[in-house]
Amino acid sequence: MVRVQSRPGRRIGQILIDQGLVTADQLRIGLLEQSKSRLRIGRQLVDLGFIAESALRDALATALGLPAVDLNQVIADPVALEMLPRELATRHGVFPLAYDRKARRFVAALSDVRDIAALDHLRSHLGGDVLVEPRLAGDAEIERAIERHYGRECSIDGILREIETGARERAAAHEDREDAHPVARLVAALLADAVERGASDIHFEPYEKYYRIRLRVDGVLREVAQPPVQLATKLAARLKVMSRLDIAERRVPQDGRIKMRLSKNRSIDFRVSSCPTLFGEKIVLRILDASTAMMGIDALGYEPFQKDLYMKTLARPQGMILVTGPTGSGKTVSLYTGLSILNVEDTNISTAEDPAEIVLPGVNQVNVNPKVGLTFASALRA
Repeated sequence: MVRVQSRPGRRIGQILIDQGLVTADQLRIGLLEQSKSRLRIGRQLVDLGFIAESALRDALATALGLPAVDLNQVIADPVALEMLPRELATRHGVFPLAYDRKARRFVAALSDVRDIAALDHLRSHLGGDVLVEPRLAGDAEIERAIERHYGRECSIDGILREIETGARERAAAHEDREDAHPVARLVAALLADAVERGASDIHFEPYEKYYRIRLRVDGVLREVAQPPVQLATKLAARLKVMSRLDIAERRVPQDGRIKMRLSKNRSIDFRVSSCPTLFGEKIVLRILDASTAMMGIDALGYEPFQKDLYMKTLARPQGMILVTGPTGSGKTVSLYTGLSILNVEDTNISTAEDPAEIVLPGVNQVNVNPKVGLTFASALRA
């Protein structure tokens, strides 16, 4: 059975206001964004930067009468980890903490203990006679814990070793079997690793005798992997399939987009550009994380005088702001943060972008397309 100890109470938004954790205006903005994102209101307020996840977790724990757990300080029980597959943990936002075999008691962290479907699936998987004791944790905490503790089974190095071992076995058996599944998992692991490191770009680069993958972090490119050069065409094909590009066309550049779901509450967009080189297709992915536009002005790292200047300039009725700098310096995030600040109900906002990198609900975004005559000039006139 599942034991969930909860007691009726007020809505979480009102609880957070009563505890002074958010203001009524912040809750109103959160509810407006929630209607578009379909996230739970607590997660929405965290994503908007209005409340720390730890504060939300503790407030929810108090309201529901449940113990809270800080997963950053937890080392999971290997037996509990083995009992709960990663796929199930990710799908329902559950992290296993401990299992008492004698008492048949399974302790797990959840972000929403009122998710009956998740609890029922957990009970069904573990067996009906297992007692499930929930602990409360934040969504992002659970995602990080899953990645940290389950990461070994899908690590980049582990998948590369698996691919290389498979290649040797095929050579010994004189077979030519495709490694589609390991390559797909390798690409997924590389993309997830890039997001975790806070990278702005991923470069897949083929050369005559080797292949390298680099990430741009804080404006600097760093090599993270050197897969076998024989994987060049397979990696390019996998990325082009994911971004819906023509895999048969290798002579001209192409542009596409990938949407990757990292968990049930978070997905990331990648802008994809392929370019033919001497030894194959170089593919660059630009990471477009919509949550970065919601970080708030205080998360941008501005000096106090810079922040003050930016806010005063945004408040002016007319004018122009130029944001310049190298790749990864924060131009896009700064501009989208400014748009988010201006994006209120009584203001009409339109943009002309090439391309629109992050979707902002409530902003009329125009994607410039010179091939059909939609230029910056024509978009501005319209």
